[in-house]
Amino acid sequence: MSSLIQLAGLRDWSQSTRSMSMADRQYELVYILPPDTTEQQAGELHEQVESTVTRMGGRIDKTDNWGRRRLAYEIGRLKEGVYVLEVIIGTGELMKELDRRLKVIDQVVRHLIVRVDEEKKVVERTRTKRQSESERRRVKRGLPPQRQPGEGRSSEADELDDDRDDRFDGMEG
Repeated sequence: MSSLIQLAGLRDWSQSTRSMSMADRQYELVYILPPDTTEQQAGELHEQVESTVTRMGGRIDKTDNWGRRRLAYEIGRLKEGVYVLEVIIGTGELMKELDRRLKVIDQVVRHLIVRVDEEKKVVERTRTKRQSESERRRVKRGLPPQRQPGEGRSSEADELDDDRDDRFDGMEG
């Protein structure tokens, strides 16, 4: 009997970790509609997206209709399109379902879903890499890894631009 209880406890644990791994994340959905799309048609498509998102436990934080814009390249004889941005909080499963649904809607010319927190990681990784390279160059020149106050530029410039390349530190202009 105790092994059955332990097994049940294990099952509860695996279910709780599964729900934790499917954490809500922030996504941006941009879709392009034909240039002759009316406000009503765009509103109906937004309602379809919104119903899918809410049905699957997500929410739309922001909707921004960018209006009619020129396409970067011609898509099926279209040179312009109506761009719509949706900021969505939800799971990866929600995004897969939304992607699947948008692929079969003829009114949508193109769409793109991007995980926003992933972009933040890339920016942070780039910033860290630049800083470590800067520190490495400074140590190689016999300077301390971190820039000292008043070194090379005015303190106001230091406050405005700490991440700037320091190859020219100490040079008088």
